[in-house]
Amino acid sequence: MVGEVRDLETAEISIQASLTGHLVFTTLHTNDAPSTIARLLDLGLETFLVTATMEGIIAQRLVRKICNHCKTEYTPSEEQLMELELTHEDIKGKRLYYGRGCENCNNTGYKGRTGIYEIMIFNDEIRDLIMNHASTSVLREAARRAGMKTLRENGLALIYDGITTIDEVGRETIAAEE
Repeated sequence: MVGEVRDLETAEISIQASLTGHLVFTTLHTNDAPSTIARLLDLGLETFLVTATMEGIIAQRLVRKICNHCKTEYTPSEEQLMELELTHEDIKGKRLYYGRGCENCNNTGYKGRTGIYEIMIFNDEIRDLIMNHASTSVLREAARRAGMKTLRENGLALIYDGITTIDEVGRETIAAEE
């Protein structure tokens, strides 16, 4: 385990450990999984080392969970839908909720947190794109073709399951979608 990669020296130590057969887990601050590649290359890592040692990247955000004691069904406003680039047609037949606020949640409407995730698994196409210095947006599209769900898509699933709100997902995924 490497606490966090912030500089080239830490990145190189992590890469060397991986090259000697160790399974390495570390953290790195980026907006989403595909932008991790650009961050590592900006630190000074060589593309061949990144492609030879990395198997996958997980981006995560925490969102607040709707309080089960005061969960209330509602119809979101146009502004809320626009925040996630949704229309009323997109949510047709789906039930959305918010927390009214109660004693159990200190009148916040939320109780606890849960994660939303973006899992980018490396394949030959992604490795080739990295070797050819593809942009983050090109890497993102290749990862999506390979089955990656974005942070926002994962968040939408939690909204539709009644676990969190549009506001929470919007707040935690706005930077990842830009």
